Amino acid sequence: MSNIYIDDKEYKGVDFSEDKIAIAEYESCTFINCNFGKLNLSNISFADCEFENCDLSMAKLVNTTLREIRFKACKMLGLHFEDCNSFLFSANFENCQLNLSSFYKCMLKNTDFTNCSLSEVDFTECDLSGSVFNECDLIAAIFENTIMLKTDFRTAYNFSIDPENNQIAKAKFSQAGLAGLLTKYDIEIE
Repeated sequence: MSNIYIDDKEYKGVDFSEDKIAIAEYESCTFINCNFGKLNLSNISFADCEFENCDLSMAKLVNTTLREIRFKACKMLGLHFEDCNSFLFSANFENCQLNLSSFYKCMLKNTDFTNCSLSEVDFTECDLSGSVFNECDLIAAIFENTIMLKTDFRTAYNFSIDPENNQIAKAKFSQAGLAGLLTKYDIEIE
């Protein structure tokens, strides 16, 4: 980890592909309209930070620390969150595009996803216990051996979850969403 510590700083409109981001520990920092697309963010620590209207698509996250992070209206296509430092990993996502990203084997307990596009996101072997998918599009998202105890899918849509291959005890679904639990049976619901 780096010896550089940056606290309570605001970055606005910075294109980090041109102005290199320092390998450092960022705490209580705000990033607004910044570009991190395709950058190597490995070994950088972010704690209690907020990213708003940022592009992080295809960034490398090897051993990146994300602790108490808030992502708002961010473009985050193709990210591999499983490469992050898993110790105290926690993030919430609001109005974000996370399509084609992977949370393989991540601990995502009590994570809030609000109004997010999660097309083809991989949640295989993830722990989503207590998480909320509020108004999220989960088309072609992968749930396999996923723990979803008390997870709230009541306003989520386009999901397909096999109850036999996932732990869904006490998970919440709307009546309209029940079809997403029966997809594998190829039945018609009217």
